[in-house]
Amino acid sequence: MNTVSHFWGLILATVIALLPLINPFAAAPTFLAITEGDTPARRNQQLRMACIYMVAILISFLIGGTFIMGFFGISIPGLRIAGGLLVAGIGSGMLVAGPKDANQTKQEQEAARAKRDIAFSPLAMPMLSGPGAIAVTIGLTSLSTAWTDYIAIIIGILIVAIIIYATLRLSGKIVIVIGQGGMNALTKVMGFLILCVGIQFIVNGVIGIATDPELLHQIRDVFTAK
Repeated sequence: MNTVSHFWGLILATVIALLPLINPFAAAPTFLAITEGDTPARRNQQLRMACIYMVAILISFLIGGTFIMGFFGISIPGLRIAGGLLVAGIGSGMLVAGPKDANQTKQEQEAARAKRDIAFSPLAMPMLSGPGAIAVTIGLTSLSTAWTDYIAIIIGILIVAIIIYATLRLSGKIVIVIGQGGMNALTKVMGFLILCVGIQFIVNGVIGIATDPELLHQIRDVFTAK
């Protein structure tokens, strides 16, 4: 009974940990902005592939992330700082982005959209499975005591992907309600919030380094030696 409770508890913990971090409601304005002008079929296809990529990325880091980070000597605080810089750069880009080139012809816009594939980048990485989600997924391995726990985490990831897909698929209705002006305003607001999230990642990474027990022990040894 305890094993079953642990299994379902780990699924719930995965959903609770990842869903607020990814936050599909916050991602909706950005998703609509980067797929502006796409047909509904094209937008849904990109979203479907992005969710598949997200699941593949998170499962890959779940299974091999600890080994990869250990092999390259990457710590969780280091991952958070690097991710924070990346996320902050995306947010600042959204915040200061100017209007689209008015001289671009309709044919040129259609050609650009036809060549553009945003499913993997920036949609799956870093929007849906960014450094924060990767760090959380790797951190969940600390709760695992058997191979079945990995299955529970994978199920949790799949549930999150389904919720994200359903939420972002309905996000197109937002355009009808708020219009293009509202979309531009939301993009600016979300850019600022994403910038804040990136800065917070950096702060958390610095705090993680500053409070590392091994580092504190080394500092104590230095002062003791004196």
